[in-house]
Amino acid sequence: MEEISEDVLVRAAQGDLQAFEEVYKASSGFVYNVALRVVNNKEDAQEVTQEVFLIIYNKLKSFRFESCFKTWAYRITANYAINFAKKTSRTKTVAFDESWGEGASSSEVDKQMDQEHQSLFVEKLLGEITPDQRACVVLRNIEGLSYQEIARALNININTVRSRLKRAREKLVSLKSNFQGKGLL
Repeated sequence: MEEISEDVLVRAAQGDLQAFEEVYKASSGFVYNVALRVVNNKEDAQEVTQEVFLIIYNKLKSFRFESCFKTWAYRITANYAINFAKKTSRTKTVAFDESWGEGASSSEVDKQMDQEHQSLFVEKLLGEITPDQRACVVLRNIEGLSYQEIARALNININTVRSRLKRAREKLVSLKSNFQGKGLL
């Protein structure tokens, strides 16, 4: 996520739509990626992203600069996405993009297929753990946050972070072993 100056954040908090657009442009990709990893569905991630920016817009006046904007946005995104995932825990499928592979060479198609397979495998694994665990895994392993940063972002105790990550890793290792045993990996 791009750094956002305090001046831009203050102007956005005061209702400057151009400043808020700068905030959106600098952080929308980040918010979407966190949401996608938590809800594990592109359409739901888009919906979560929209809702998160409504929340950010309405709460930006209360942002006190005690933490960085990125941590604050993590907290809002992760919490909203977790609650969203809990509410909509229905079976979902990944949409097939019809343009996938068009005009690509054989090696490019193979590479795309490997990446798609890897992506689907990661989505499948992440879909098997709880939304709370998924948020911790995403923030730690994909976004690279420290345990302390995760605790602040999710507004939970650091020991809760450790516990969720431990349980998630145990579940993921077990699932991976099952997939390998069945020849699916």
